[in-house]
Amino acid sequence: MASPTYLMTMPLHAVTEVYGEAGLRDRFGLETARFDPVERDRLAAALDLAGTLHRDDRRVREPYVNHLLRVAIRIICYYHVTDVDVIVAALLHDAVEDHPAELAGLPADTSGPVATPAALAAVAQRFNPRVARLVAAVTNPEYDPDRDRNEQYRAHLAESLDREPWARVIKVSDFTDNGVGVIHTTGDKVHRSARKYRPLVPLFRDLVSRPDTPLSAEVRTHIFGQLDLAEERFAAILDDPQDVPASRPVG
Repeated sequence: MASPTYLMTMPLHAVTEVYGEAGLRDRFGLETARFDPVERDRLAAALDLAGTLHRDDRRVREPYVNHLLRVAIRIICYYHVTDVDVIVAALLHDAVEDHPAELAGLPADTSGPVATPAALAAVAQRFNPRVARLVAAVTNPEYDPDRDRNEQYRAHLAESLDREPWARVIKVSDFTDNGVGVIHTTGDKVHRSARKYRPLVPLFRDLVSRPDTPLSAEVRTHIFGQLDLAEERFAAILDDPQDVPASRPVG
């Protein structure tokens, strides 16, 4: 493993490519060393729970927990967030959506309308109601099969993130990992992801710009740059190459 100083300087996807889950866990430990022992215990409990729930899940070429770690680390390192509730919710942001019955201790075939509220109640009990509220804000609802799924996703985000400023912070980190990180995706998912996420760029520009979004001016500027980069990558995937300006080099 790299030295702590070197590991802290590496982009998150570079840590993933070179050192995998172990490297991301080490980086998370380094980023959270500043917190007091009680807060570190809460973060460790959230990571343990996320790792257990997503133990069999994969994101193309990697364990799903890598995505959760990057979303949480980005919030600490690049967004300068020290609110432990927000970081815990970032680690658990897909837990209720993907594994509601297991999280709630219910039979595996329990339906979503029953399992989802029970799972959120379990999060509130294990952590606190605020963490559960943040996770709820970034948890997708049951979709109407007769309507376009991506349109429903965008409408849900616009509504839920309008109400929860801190949930915007979690979701923009999630979007960055999926959008800017689309070049780390392979197969048909590359185009599906680009089509899903490209229309969200203006929404996130608006949400990040809002006065009640709890981010500094420096962090907002960083995020706007990431949104620009995501848009460039979506254009490279989806648009006619003759119509797309050359993308700037990325280190």
